[in-house]
Amino acid sequence: SQQLAESGGDSVRPGGSLRLSCVASGYNYRDACMGWFRQAPGKELEAIAGIYTGGGATYHADSVKGRFTISQDYAKNTVYLQMNMLESDDTAMYYCVASPGGGTWSAPVCEYRFKYQESSRFTTWGQGTQVTVSS
Repeated sequence: SQQLAESGGDSVRPGGSLRLSCVASGYNYRDACMGWFRQAPGKELEAIAGIYTGGGATYHADSVKGRFTISQDYAKNTVYLQMNMLESDDTAMYYCVASPGGGTWSAPVCEYRFKYQESSRFTTWGQGTQVTVSS
């Protein structure tokens, strides 16, 4: 079965950094769309970053652009989210998500899914990792 395993969440002070990891198993990682959503208490789910594994095209939401960077290690079926200059508003549960994989979506479709917050289109979700930013 397809599984996503996230790690790296923690409690940090404002201005700090964290790197989240998401390892995909049982999954056709080739030409797949993967990325991160987050949900803060009392707020809606928010798409923040995505990557198309075939070629590495990326998307970052305006709320994190310049502070967060999504990347991948193709050989390890792993997607990362480097988070710098963390703010209290970044406090949330962070979820790794994946498309059906294996070229089901194109790179432009991948970007579209994140840009327009189409969370229901992602077929596989991780269990979530908590990020807390507090002084």
